[in-house]
Amino acid sequence: MSSSIVLVHGAWHGAWCWRRVLAPLWAAGHRVFPVTLTGVGERAHQLSREITLHTHIEDVARVIEAEELDQVLLVGHSYAGMVITGVADRMAARIRRLVYLDAVVPLPGESWSSRHSETTQAERRAAIAAHGHIPAAAPSAFGLQAEDADWVARRQTPQPGGVYDSPLHFDAQRLAALPRSFIDCTAPALATIAIARQRVREQPGWDLHEIATGHDAMISAPDALLAILLKLACA
Repeated sequence: MSSSIVLVHGAWHGAWCWRRVLAPLWAAGHRVFPVTLTGVGERAHQLSREITLHTHIEDVARVIEAEELDQVLLVGHSYAGMVITGVADRMAARIRRLVYLDAVVPLPGESWSSRHSETTQAERRAAIAAHGHIPAAAPSAFGLQAEDADWVARRQTPQPGGVYDSPLHFDAQRLAALPRSFIDCTAPALATIAIARQRVREQPGWDLHEIATGHDAMISAPDALLAILLKLACA
């Protein structure tokens, strides 16, 4: 069965990060659309203080609308859990399943920053105040080493600061009615995703998967991630 799959990267990344899973997904007959959000990746020249979470929600919604996609498998990595939640609230009828890849799982009214530690919040807000953006994290934080770490370090770009404290208001019942999967990257587990890991184990209705790899599973464990995505695309 062919599916429409939309892939949304996390902070500091771009569509480039999905490179290792794209060809196999295409070879399996799926239509795959990796989105680069405004201000990062090959769109880094658009970086500005005016970019908010809702800019990024619009980025993804526009792809779904322009490509006339329905029954979408919508995948969000890390920060993009905020983005796909907002997209699904806006166009739930066109989403078949939400896939949170080691991603933020927000409650209504929360922002990306809401469940970060006070130290992380202070550091990132200071960077935003000074520069308007958040400098990229070290790839080692994602469990990457050697050539993979170098590859990611070369490609990461600053994250637009306006997305950090941008709240997301959505209908929790509308989201709960959609099939939702969470892919937990456990080795090493990224601390800022801890609350999401807890929520998906406490809230009803979640389909849970685990990969024994770091946060950037599409880079460090593409075969394991691919196996899960292919299964969900045909579910």
